[in-house]
Amino acid sequence: MHYLRNEGHKVNRKRVQRLMRMLGLAGMAPGPNTSKPHPENKIYPYLLRGIDVTRPNQVWSTDITYIRLPKGFMYLVAVIDWYSRKVLSWRLSNSLESTFCVDCLQEALRKYGTPEIFNTDQGAQFTSAAFIA
Repeated sequence: MHYLRNEGHKVNRKRVQRLMRMLGLAGMAPGPNTSKPHPENKIYPYLLRGIDVTRPNQVWSTDITYIRLPKGFMYLVAVIDWYSRKVLSWRLSNSLESTFCVDCLQEALRKYGTPEIFNTDQGAQFTSAAFIA
């Protein structure tokens, strides 16, 4: 709709939706459930309920998000320290394979040592054998 309006066409959101439906077109966006666990991977307990984070390297966390680009997406993973809110390491990838997550964690461990607790969601990248190892 925004593109067509910028080109000088008088259209609204509903008309664009109807025309896209008629043409069998859909918006390009990542599908839901990027945090969906792989059925064969172990589910880990949540360890942070009731915990006070009072010092660096007590709790680290990681997650993945996507960055929209003109011709697709890049995926960003980052490891942060909960106490300082410092980004300890980050990586970009054009796929959701676990290797870029493993590389990101290895860099953080190399630079800052080992945290007491490392928190992730239960997504397939973070419960994969490569990441757990």
